[in-house]
Amino acid sequence: MKNRKHKSDLVILFATLGLMALGLIVIYAIGPMRANVLNSTYGSNYGPNDFFIGQLRSVGLSLVAFFVAFKVIPYKYLRKWAKPIMIVALILSALLWILAKVGSPLAKCELGECRWYNLGIISFQPAEALKLALVIYLADFLARKKEEGSIGKWRDFWVPLIIVCGASLGLVVVAQGDLGTGVALIAIIFGMLLIAGVPAKQYLLMLAIVLAVAVGSVALSSHRMERVDAWIATLSGGESSDSTYHIENAMMAIGTGGFFGVGIGNSVQATGYLPESINDSVFAIMGETFGFVGLILVISVFIAMLLRMLKVADTTQPNDERFYVIGVFSWVLAQVTVNIMAMTSLVPVTGITLPLLSYGGTSMIFISFALGEVLQISCYTSREVINYNENTNSRRGVRRTHYSSSSRNSRNTTRKTTRRN
Repeated sequence: MKNRKHKSDLVILFATLGLMALGLIVIYAIGPMRANVLNSTYGSNYGPNDFFIGQLRSVGLSLVAFFVAFKVIPYKYLRKWAKPIMIVALILSALLWILAKVGSPLAKCELGECRWYNLGIISFQPAEALKLALVIYLADFLARKKEEGSIGKWRDFWVPLIIVCGASLGLVVVAQGDLGTGVALIAIIFGMLLIAGVPAKQYLLMLAIVLAVAVGSVALSSHRMERVDAWIATLSGGESSDSTYHIENAMMAIGTGGFFGVGIGNSVQATGYLPESINDSVFAIMGETFGFVGLILVISVFIAMLLRMLKVADTTQPNDERFYVIGVFSWVLAQVTVNIMAMTSLVPVTGITLPLLSYGGTSMIFISFALGEVLQISCYTSREVINYNENTNSRRGVRRTHYSSSSRNSRNTTRKTTRRN
């Protein structure tokens, strides 16, 4: 088997670009409404086009990251630097927690949680870098352990894996209080472990332990339990309250959109009723704007992208590249699934963005870079190598034999016919 270079996967390319363009359209339509809400509520001074300009800047940087990953940085270099990249990502997350504890202005905090670096004109969320770093690190780690035949061994496999993954989840879920990113990290870890050949009993045991810890972290947090209670109240048809406000307005937005939507610029929920209308709740706003048909098309684009990533993973020969693609697949799948399910009241509301569509730079830039590497890997698929010299000679021999035998049969038949006549 040999990897042959060919054209990149156009479905992944156009799906990425199309989703970015759609996100720009949505932010352009609801950005002025979001600015008015913030100005009237918090006394800020946002202009009507500030959010669109911000999203346009994010899309521009994301396109640069996407094509740099696709054309400039070979995946083999990412694997070579997998450990340093992981260490830097962990240090950035730990440093943010320390800065927040000492009250440094470099730590940007909102609603009691410090998840961003405040770098003046821009902010940076290290948790997004941690997602990409974990995918790169695990792809290299699992490929090496598979080559060594140590998959599933306690000392050589599980101990280093638990240390790195445990530190990542601790810095995100505990230190930053970001359960949404924690869900994405868990999806990345167990998505990659699933295809690495981990024994089923060990896999299920570790998954059960992680889920038990996750449930415990929810039960011990009053804020998270309020969201769970609100979700249960919504499902059971309980009375409306402040805790059910978000999900009720999200459902109202989708319901108001009907089959074809109210049209671009006609959203009511974006005028201040639906919280986080340009971030976590952008799916509900798209439901109001484009209707059921629009949402089905958006979901179809994500499904097409995800299926093509599975195809790339299936036709990629090196284990590290296959693991990397599955890691990115799990990352995108987790965020899309959890965000949509939260906006449709299938799971409690959690802070997780819709890839390439929600407002924000850090998330879009890192996921665009990750997709760019997937697109690069898609240029190489495993094909069977044919020895043309050997096969050509044998085929010629076969053709000559077949032709000779056919000719002899034809001549014999002609002679017999002549004699009978």
